Amino acid sequence: MALRDNFPSSDSEYLGGQSDGYEYKTIFAGSSPEQSYEMVRQFLREEGYKDVPIPKDFKELQLFRLPTRNKQILMFEDNGYVHNPIRILFPVDRRKKKTLILCLYNEADPQHLLKFHRRIK
Repeated sequence: MALRDNFPSSDSEYLGGQSDGYEYKTIFAGSSPEQSYEMVRQFLREEGYKDVPIPKDFKELQLFRLPTRNKQILMFEDNGYVHNPIRILFPVDRRKKKTLILCLYNEADPQHLLKFHRRIK
């Protein structure tokens, strides 16, 4: 069953990623950033998120990257693409150029929208 339909429970691991019951986070690192993004796209399709709009390719994804290196700003802003219920983020460490972070959120949570938009914890 797809992750979207059967969200991992708290403190569980699923396909190399970690879940706290609300947020599932995993890292994709291919031989190139383009390959990493294709891995993310494939994972989303297989796990039930094919209807969520995402950038068509890595070049388009890069348009969502924050232009700053200021770590204080990066603490408060998502450095990447955000569309409920997913975040595709670039790592803060710019040396990890081939890495992407995928965060998925449990839409079945009664306060999902408020949590996703960080209005409550």
